[in-house]
Amino acid sequence: MLNKLLFYIVVNPLSKLPLSIIYPLFYFFYLNIYYIFGYRKKVVKANISKSFPDKNKAEIKRISKQFYIYLSRLLAESIKNLSISKEELTKRLTVKNPEIMDELYKQGKSVILVSSHYNNWEFLITAQNLLFKHQAVGIGMPMTNKFWDKKINERRERFGMIVVNANTYKNKLKKLKNTPTATLVLSDQNPSNPNNSYWTDFLNQTTAFFFGAEIMANQLNAAVVNATIVQKKTGNYEIELTLITDTPTQEEYGYITKTYINLLEKSIKQNPAYWLWSHKRWKMEVPKNLKQIKIKHKQRFLERFRNS
Repeated sequence: MLNKLLFYIVVNPLSKLPLSIIYPLFYFFYLNIYYIFGYRKKVVKANISKSFPDKNKAEIKRISKQFYIYLSRLLAESIKNLSISKEELTKRLTVKNPEIMDELYKQGKSVILVSSHYNNWEFLITAQNLLFKHQAVGIGMPMTNKFWDKKINERRERFGMIVVNANTYKNKLKKLKNTPTATLVLSDQNPSNPNNSYWTDFLNQTTAFFFGAEIMANQLNAAVVNATIVQKKTGNYEIELTLITDTPTQEEYGYITKTYINLLEKSIKQNPAYWLWSHKRWKMEVPKNLKQIKIKHKQRFLERFRNS
């Protein structure tokens, strides 16, 4: 009941206001989470410090503060995203080089669209079916609260996006086998199983990454395109596309995932404040038998996709 009241009485009416009004309201949110409650300050400081060991305390503090300002704006924009019009959304999120996706669509080629929790990914989820000719499919992690999961996904799907999860995406893609699809995967989340992860150096730390996008690309023989979201000004973003491969079954093991990681790392280093530093990205301990895990992971991939 409380969640319903919060949505219908507070969040939904708030989402109908212009961003010019919502932003100032969330400036007070920033003041509270940064100065009063210190929301995950230790996590943010530790993540940034380990990622940028060459930066001094003043620089770490500056990035941290910028991150909390960004986080408050992101929440404001995410609430606005629940009711934003098609016209306003496509003005606030544009594509720098749409010809990459247009050409793949002409070829009838489905795409794995990899992106990250960098800048405003919620705008991308909601707008994807408006921006590209491919049928948009988004693989998400179900929220713990079923009410919020249902409401948010209803809003994400209102312009044609189809939201699925790891357990349902195969059946949905089978039904769309005659339609070129672009399946969005936010690949920078923290995996739970060290044995099924792709391990590499990322931001000066040994890091586990989901390998699902590379698996899907090989299963479906789908092109892989990276989407980097760049902030042009407050509330306005541009997507920069990079074709990672349109021949996934011919690439070496790890090429797709490593290329994605390199692009993400480059973006973070250029503008570090706009990544989700409050996420406990490195909570998984590095296994003592990491070398063996890497060997077995590669062997399983090669046996499945390259030895037939």
